[in-house]
Amino acid sequence: MRGSSPELCSRATEGSTRMSLDLDHLATYQTIELTTTGRRSGEPRRIEIWWFRVEGRFVVTGTPGRRDWLANVIADPRVIVHVDGLDITARAVLIDDEAFRRRFFASPATSWYADQTGLDGLVETAPMVELELEG
Repeated sequence: MRGSSPELCSRATEGSTRMSLDLDHLATYQTIELTTTGRRSGEPRRIEIWWFRVEGRFVVTGTPGRRDWLANVIADPRVIVHVDGLDITARAVLIDDEAFRRRFFASPATSWYADQTGLDGLVETAPMVELELEG
């Protein structure tokens, strides 16, 4: 991943974690690394995963099935998003709005997921969280 640019991330004061993020720039990245806290171990767990920006929301999803990252964020929604050389704290919020989930999986950027499982199956059972970035 490329290094961060001054306009992307400006620190308010030395040692501060508050950032001003260029969300449009971050949305150009298809993959991120996501650190969750292990639900049993309490240890950091870092994975590479795709994210999407749909309707102004950063969304992480996948095909239906057991996902450790999802179990971890259900237990502790505090996560760190690693993208463009930045480590951004965020909160993972489950998305259960059926209408949004249908629009999401029907959008051109994500419609290939439906080839894996079918649209109705995705809407009903795919793991899906919104990452609410802090900064």
